[in-house]
Amino acid sequence: MKLGIIGGGAWGTALAQVAIAGGPVTLWARSTELAAAINADHVNAAYLPGIALSPAIFATSDAAALKACDAWLLVTPAQHLRNVMARLPVTGAPLILCAKGIEAGTRLLMSELAAELRPAAPIAVLSGPTFAHEVAAGLPTAITLACADETLAATLAARLARPAFRPYRSDDVLGAEIGGAVKNVLAIACGVVAGRGLGQNAAAALIARGFAEMVRFGAARGARAETLAGLSGLGDLVLTCSSTSSRNYSLGLGLGRGESADSLLAHRRTVAEGASTAPVLAEAARTCGVEMPIVEAVRDLLVGAASVDAVVERLLARPLRDEAR
Repeated sequence: MKLGIIGGGAWGTALAQVAIAGGPVTLWARSTELAAAINADHVNAAYLPGIALSPAIFATSDAAALKACDAWLLVTPAQHLRNVMARLPVTGAPLILCAKGIEAGTRLLMSELAAELRPAAPIAVLSGPTFAHEVAAGLPTAITLACADETLAATLAARLARPAFRPYRSDDVLGAEIGGAVKNVLAIACGVVAGRGLGQNAAAALIARGFAEMVRFGAARGARAETLAGLSGLGDLVLTCSSTSSRNYSLGLGLGRGESADSLLAHRRTVAEGASTAPVLAEAARTCGVEMPIVEAVRDLLVGAASVDAVVERLLARPLRDEAR
C-alpha cells in the first residue's frame, strides 16, 4: 500500500519515517524548498531537526503526485484542512485524519469536514499521545486508529504498525477526535497552572476535572466513555498536560507568566491547535448544554476577556457539587 502523507511539519515527517518501513511513501509539503531539502539532505531541519530520515521517503510540493497513493494521511493543522483538501486530486482513497481540532465557524470535527468534502472516501482517525520527535526517533508509542470499517482499520493498522509503533483499533471515530481536540485546550490550562506557580495539587485537579469535561462533551456528541479513557483521550491528555514539548502546554506556560496570547502566538513556527479550538469548543459545549468551565476559562484568557488571577478565582468559586456530575 502506497501512502500519501499530506503535511511536511514535524508530525507528518515522523509518520513518513514510520510508514516508509512498510512500503512507499510520498510526503507532500506546501513549500517547494522544504520538499527539495528533504529529498536532498534526508532531514527536515525546519520542523524535525536532528532526525536522519530514510532516503526512501519521497517529498514533493506537487499535489498531483498524491493521485497514485492508495491512502492519505492528512496531517495539516485543523484550521487549514479545508483549504488543503481543495488543492488535492479527487480520488476514492481512504482518508486518515491526523489533525486534532474543530473547524472555526462550522464547528465541524475533522471527520465531519472530510465527509462533507469527500463523501465517497472512507475515513479513519489516527490520534493519541505522540510527540513527533519521539516517534521519529523510534521510541515506543501506542496510538488509536479509529475507523467504522473494521476491515479497513485492520489493513491500515497492519500497514502502519512497527515494533515500536502500535496502533490500537477502535470504531469510535467521534470519540477519538473529541479526545484529541479537547485535550489541546486542557493542556493550555495546565501550562497556565505551571506558569503561575499554582502547584502540583492544582495541576492534578485540573487534569481530573478537565477529563470530566471531556467525557461530558463526548457523551453529548455520542462518543463512548471508554474511548475517552483510552489513548486518544486520557492518554493524550496526560502527555500534553505535563511537558514543555507540548505546544499547547508551552502556550499556557507563557500565559501563566503574564505574556499576552497575541505575542506568544505571533512568534511561533508551529501551531498550538488548542488556541483555535478553545473558542469553538466553548460555543459547541454551550449549544449542547454541557458545562465546560475550564475550557471557558482558557477561551477568556486567549481573547483577553479575563486575567489569569480572575479565571482562577472564578474556577475556585464554583459551587461544591457531587464529583460524578
